[in-house]
Amino acid sequence: MAQTATRTSSPSNTPRAEHTEGTVARTIEQQTAKLPSDLFLWAAGGSIVGSLCLQMMGRQHASLFVGQWAPTFLILGLYNKLVKVAGSDPVTMHG
Repeated sequence: MAQTATRTSSPSNTPRAEHTEGTVARTIEQQTAKLPSDLFLWAAGGSIVGSLCLQMMGRQHASLFVGQWAPTFLILGLYNKLVKVAGSDPVTMHG
């Protein structure tokens, strides 16, 4: 028996005033959407390789510091992809 998923849309597609994006968030989203998504994957991989190299050189503290950048780059990449796919809040002019 095949299962099918159904999506329900929200009753209103207009954002409520208390949930709209601010100017700073909107500007950041516009700029980060210009970056290719694989940039963040390469940055995470580079931090892992850099961490490994530092570890082999005996610089444990620097290795841990650089190695902790990988999850941050991956989360930034996820945010970037989310903004590209879902978009930002639409800008409404009140007047």
